[in-house]
Amino acid sequence: MNWLRRASSEPLWKDEFSIHTADEKYVTRRQLTKFLVLTSLGMFVGNIWILIRSVFYRSPQYAEMEVALASEIPINGVKLFGYPTEKDRCIMVRTTDNQYVAYSQKCTHLSCAVYYSQENKRLECPCHEGFFSVEDGSVLQGPPPRPLPKIELENRAGVLVATGVREG
Repeated sequence: MNWLRRASSEPLWKDEFSIHTADEKYVTRRQLTKFLVLTSLGMFVGNIWILIRSVFYRSPQYAEMEVALASEIPINGVKLFGYPTEKDRCIMVRTTDNQYVAYSQKCTHLSCAVYYSQENKRLECPCHEGFFSVEDGSVLQGPPPRPLPKIELENRAGVLVATGVREG
């Protein structure tokens, strides 16, 4: 049984746990290097994941949908519709005789509904005074972080058809 006893009278736990609190606040070079290597490895794996997703990601395919007759909307008139599903509300504005633009009606800030201001010729979000250009959906003023998603339209013999959604 004597061979199991340690040569010193110090308990075993003192070897495993530091009792010198002053030494604990210092980081050794080995600990710093381990932290930097693991952090770099994590960032490398994350970047590889982003690269793989961007290579294999395919943009969603949208079904074509008839939205309105071109003759039913007056110049500076508005038509509300749902695209790509009925729950995804959109707003279409006839800006000139032959030009129609459509955007998601959901503000990019906090998803409030935008509306067309005919006197200001812009799309407005009443919640936080965000304003969007009616020509391209870009942010003119306010807190919205990005432009409105644009609904791509085609005029097919007087019938306006939604063909896709393009993120601003």
